Amino acid sequence: MKNKQIILSFIGGVVAMIFIFLLWNSLTKKAEDQVQNDYYIITNQIRKMNKLVVMEQDFSSMQKTKVTSQVLGSSLLPSTEKQIITFTKTNAQVTYDLSKMKIKVDSINKKLILEELPNADIRIIPSVEIQSMDDSFFNRFSDKDFQKVTKSAKDNAYKTVNQNRLRAEGRKQLLENLDQIFVLAKALNYTIEDQTGTFDKSKL
Repeated sequence: MKNKQIILSFIGGVVAMIFIFLLWNSLTKKAEDQVQNDYYIITNQIRKMNKLVVMEQDFSSMQKTKVTSQVLGSSLLPSTEKQIITFTKTNAQVTYDLSKMKIKVDSINKKLILEELPNADIRIIPSVEIQSMDDSFFNRFSDKDFQKVTKSAKDNAYKTVNQNRLRAEGRKQLLENLDQIFVLAKALNYTIEDQTGTFDKSKL
């Protein structure tokens, strides 16, 4: 009878140990699955933001240029002045290559660490059209004149674009886009660590 009680106690202890082990294993597996799932969601959202044109603006301007030249190209004849009016359309873009952004996802400590932000790539693309010109048989525009006028119009377009302002607005838009990742991370109970000194820590 005593042996039977010992055997039953032993079997009960084994069953209890197996139950505890299965319960612990189930809870651990669920926790690991949740960590992996959270990690995938955040990294997938980061990958979606591969290359992003943050800001794009268009400008236009008219320019009147006067060209002095010799009639029929002869220095013996008096010089004349002719003018040409150009219309310049300028497209300015601020692009951030987010594939160069360094963000570390620490799934164990549940941290999203912003290590480095990419620099802005500014592109200014002017397109020059001739609106009108004083052109006559004896006083024609040469290819050299057209090249000079076109270059002057493009140089003026580059000067017209306020690159510092464009860069600042682009940066602001970039941070607004990154905020989408931060909102997602916070929803998954991740803390955000900014090592770039870009963000106000009190707002992270």
